[in-house]
Amino acid sequence: MATDEPWRLLEQLVQEVNQQTEQLGKMHQKVRELSATARSKDGMVTVTVGPRGEVRTIEFDPRVYRKLSPSELSTLIVEQIGRATSQVSGEMRELMGPFVPDLPFEDLFGEGTGFESFLPGAGPPQPGDPRMPGEGDAR
Repeated sequence: MATDEPWRLLEQLVQEVNQQTEQLGKMHQKVRELSATARSKDGMVTVTVGPRGEVRTIEFDPRVYRKLSPSELSTLIVEQIGRATSQVSGEMRELMGPFVPDLPFEDLFGEGTGFESFLPGAGPPQPGDPRMPGEGDAR
């Protein structure tokens, strides 16, 4: 009967791997469906982003062009994109937490780097990207 023990252990390991694979598949689907919406305090601009921070929609209150200058509108759009991206990043961290070790990504790879930076399509931060410190930033 001692010869059956390795097979039982192997079956148990295969079962665990199958369960983890199924859980990862479900998590991946949830990540693909993630989105976050941010609305400016005055309600003039609403932005929705996807799981990688890609802008999916930008909506304007019809009065926006009478109330805001082009530079104010631009600033408001950028602010809402940043807020929505932060929100979706937090949701992604929460979803992926059980599967990803708690590594100090910022300490290892620089300011603004998180697990999301290593996802396909995320690409490295570029100059001007909010994940990159500016030239005058203190480190």
